[in-house]
Amino acid sequence: MSTALFWHRRDLRIQDNAGLYKALKNNQAVVPVFIFDHQILEALPPNDQRVLFIHREIEKIKEEYRSFGSDIEVLYGDPKIEIPKLAKKYGVKNVYANRDYEPRALARDQYIYDALKKDDIDFIGAKDQVIFEKSEVSKDDGKPYTIYTPYARKWKAQLTAYHLKAYPTEKYLQNLHKFQTRALISLQEMGFQDSETHAIPEKTTPTEVIQKYHLQRDLPAVSGTSRLSLHLRFGTISIRALALQAMQLNEKYLNELIWRDFYQTILFHFPATTDHAFKPQYDRIVWENNEADFAAWCAGKTGYPLVDAGMRELNATGFMHNRVRMVVASFLTKHLLIDWRWGERYFAEKLLDFELASNVGGWQWAAGCGCDAAPYFRVFNPEAQQKKFDPKFEYIKKWVPEFGTPAYINPIVDHKMARERVLDRFKTALQS
Repeated sequence: MSTALFWHRRDLRIQDNAGLYKALKNNQAVVPVFIFDHQILEALPPNDQRVLFIHREIEKIKEEYRSFGSDIEVLYGDPKIEIPKLAKKYGVKNVYANRDYEPRALARDQYIYDALKKDDIDFIGAKDQVIFEKSEVSKDDGKPYTIYTPYARKWKAQLTAYHLKAYPTEKYLQNLHKFQTRALISLQEMGFQDSETHAIPEKTTPTEVIQKYHLQRDLPAVSGTSRLSLHLRFGTISIRALALQAMQLNEKYLNELIWRDFYQTILFHFPATTDHAFKPQYDRIVWENNEADFAAWCAGKTGYPLVDAGMRELNATGFMHNRVRMVVASFLTKHLLIDWRWGERYFAEKLLDFELASNVGGWQWAAGCGCDAAPYFRVFNPEAQQKKFDPKFEYIKKWVPEFGTPAYINPIVDHKMARERVLDRFKTALQS
């Protein structure tokens, strides 16, 4: 009897799971596994809502596996140690996992691949969190696209019904290994608090929201976006199912899913962009990096109401509307001349839906230093953005209740001065 491990990572579901399907179809006994990576968790605060979310999703998966007479091994430790150890414990021939394209994950997986190979165990990957990965959508010369529009054009031209077809894992669930392991490790055992403060968005979005997405997506006071990014990030929903729905309902929404694939491709081919500008000349910029200004931005106390509303929404909920994300990122990098990496890391700490590829891509776009980025001389005017996208101050008044009263602070920087300063600073750096 062939036995295998299936390692859940960014795919916290059983249905339409590419790697799990492959494991179940090719083996007669599959042991599901999830590992809380202590190296990642030790860097997080004890009330990190993402850990709570993951823990609750693992609870649901454990119950579901047990309903089929199986279970899931859930450990707290180092995957580089625990996966080979579990492979030996169960005497498996194969370990399956869905691929992750982040630099740290690729290095981890290569280490595990080599360790397993020494014991004649195959580490087999599958594509699950994107529609197209790595070099599947490339230029005619095989090089990766670095501009979104031609990438999206080729993406759509290559798409077939096969790419959106669900993996029928339910057909092979009888091949789950029949076992029962200990109760799920508690949050407290890992040093976390079981106290939810953020509202978790639903896994489904009303059809009407996606149908009207192109009309409402830029209006932060309106529930005009799907709010599914958290579920895509941790794989509690299938990208194939969502892309199929987008194709049927709204091309603009589909384009946003293509952006997600695009940024994953960029990160895979250009891993140094996590710490360096995609356009190297932008690393010559001399940033102000004023810590008091950064603290004011973090707290939503800049005197620019749309910026302040966005930052307060982020701090209170772990979410920020996409249009507002662009405004606050532009403000930090161009009005305050603070290094985009400071903002990217603050978002990484606060966003429930934090995803490295999209976060880095979005921040470099806003700063003008990324692939297919907004040019450096494009400086969002927060007041103009407010007049266009929150004309009645509905969003602002929700998050900045003192706006319009003497209690609201004056702007910490003058827009005209800031614009002239950033244009001069960027121009000098790019000409040097």
